[in-house]
Amino acid sequence: MKTHKKLLFITLLHFISIKTFAQENKIIIPNFDDKYSKYVKNLENGELDIDYTDFRNSFLESKQYNLKKSNYKDLKNQVYSEIEKKNYQGVINATKAILSIDYTSMFAHKYLQQTYKILGDAANQKKYHDIEFGLLNSIIKSGDGKSCETGWHVTQIEEEYFILSMMGAELQSQSISNGGNNICDKMEVKKDDGSLKTYYFEANKVFEKENEMLKK
Repeated sequence: MKTHKKLLFITLLHFISIKTFAQENKIIIPNFDDKYSKYVKNLENGELDIDYTDFRNSFLESKQYNLKKSNYKDLKNQVYSEIEKKNYQGVINATKAILSIDYTSMFAHKYLQQTYKILGDAANQKKYHDIEFGLLNSIIKSGDGKSCETGWHVTQIEEEYFILSMMGAELQSQSISNGGNNICDKMEVKKDDGSLKTYYFEANKVFEKENEMLKK
């Protein structure tokens, strides 16, 4: 009888641990009745054929944007730490925590899909890969990055650094530039081959949002 109770207790603990584990690894979908929340819900349900530019813009207009927590940078550092330790479950936990804060994070989608690839989860690898490149293409197809007038349109500064890292470019200097009706980040970089390049990111929405936040 005691053995039976002990086995039952162990089984119950195992069930609770599995349930808790699943909850810890779930991306939290915002429950606001706005465009951003609906986009996140659709993407998590596998509906990936969306307007990714509109999705990125919707985050700026969402209530979720105002809830972007101070631990966001800590979570990014945690991702690097878990990668170094080859703790793949830790990478998944941290990247999903980031996506629960900002689902437009290409950084989180990149490391999440790469981890699923390592673990042999082809379905999730493809899902988050396609979201990552949907977001990325919505930026690089918005211009050519060669001048402020034709700069790549960004909504957050971290998008600029993500694109530069994907290009294998090391930032040398950053300054503000103007062209036409655009305010741009002018990024002077060194490529992997040692060549020097200058890229422009049209950051009108970034500066608009910063001004809006300062007025609050």
